[in-house]
Amino acid sequence: MCPPSHRIEQSMKNMAAPMDTTTPHGPETPMDITGVTIVHDPIKGKCLHATRSFKEGEVIFREKPIVSCQFLWNAMYKYTACDHCMRSMEPAEAMSRRLANSPSLVLPFPQCCAVKLEQHVTCPHCQVLYCSESCRQEGWNKYHRVLCLGPSVNDPEHPINKLAETWRNIHYPPETASITMIARMIAMVKQAADRDSLLQTFAGFCQATTNQEEHMSHKLLGAEFQDQLELLRGLLTEALYEESLDQWFTPDGFRSIFAMIGRNGQGIGTSSLSVYVHNCDALELPSQDREKLDAFINQLYVDMEHESGSFLNCEGSGLYILQSCCNHSCEPTAEPSFDESNYVLSMRALRDITEGEELFICYLDECERTRSRHSRQKLLRENYLFSCTCEKCTREAEDPDVTSSEEEEDEGDGESDEQ
Repeated sequence: MCPPSHRIEQSMKNMAAPMDTTTPHGPETPMDITGVTIVHDPIKGKCLHATRSFKEGEVIFREKPIVSCQFLWNAMYKYTACDHCMRSMEPAEAMSRRLANSPSLVLPFPQCCAVKLEQHVTCPHCQVLYCSESCRQEGWNKYHRVLCLGPSVNDPEHPINKLAETWRNIHYPPETASITMIARMIAMVKQAADRDSLLQTFAGFCQATTNQEEHMSHKLLGAEFQDQLELLRGLLTEALYEESLDQWFTPDGFRSIFAMIGRNGQGIGTSSLSVYVHNCDALELPSQDREKLDAFINQLYVDMEHESGSFLNCEGSGLYILQSCCNHSCEPTAEPSFDESNYVLSMRALRDITEGEELFICYLDECERTRSRHSRQKLLRENYLFSCTCEKCTREAEDPDVTSSEEEEDEGDGESDEQ
């Protein structure tokens, strides 16, 4: 069974930074990429290797995405995040009240909430939210000048609004990709001073829609989705066609961009409540007060999960250059986290890593990686177009080809929903 959300949160806070109530919001975090190098392997393609040793729990590198966005359904359900860096903007107490359906709930130690409402700004034309003026300016300079809807923000007939609404009607939660990402990529190219350089960066991500050698196709590009993809392609063309990107708007080109996001996109999760919990952890309290606070927080997560399910974060996706070079293993040596509560990815060592060692992450989530070899292989073939040959899968090669009980339950639920 999947662990409850509050237990996931508990494990996340072990990676948190100390409480910070002075650093301004915005994309000012210095990137540290000096500890890794990209290696080109003739069989595996791009790999990421450590250029020095790292201890378990140490940050190996930090990086910002080339492009990122919040999921559309996530935003519709009032998970308020900065439109640029995805920082959670809802105060921790307000988020707790909403998710636990408890309007009178009061969080102790309010100083542990890091949300700075006084720094929040909006686009003066369309009222899109940003956590800081620096994020607003960076978004405007990179892509928002093209995507800003101005007075048409609530016009259902505007091509961009039609595109978003169609996506929501096609792709229900939990979301794993977003048409908004493609729209933002197109807008970035339209606004770029050096289009060729940006296009080369995008081209560096894997875009194959099929694995011909193993006869695999990405699950989002199956025959059953062709009508939906064609509808999205037509709406995207109407909204944002750009002659210099003509190939992206062809059926094959659109499928390739879609596959690129599906195969390379890294999920992003931010939460002002998570930051609050992290900062509460850093408080020096008498043992009795610590036990009382921990019990309060644990019960809060139980209540939120009961009312709102397991989706407690502001969620989205991003394309990261270094992270996308990490190959998969069902026994990963590193794991991405978002402990700054924005889109900055921190890759942390799950064990001691030696200089020159290749870094492996797990493309499956915490629940999926505990499933049987057969189920893991099925997920990897459908989503990433390869059969895993990691040490764990090799050890389990003789195991029966049985489906994990969780997957059987999911399939059963799907069958019952269709009836």
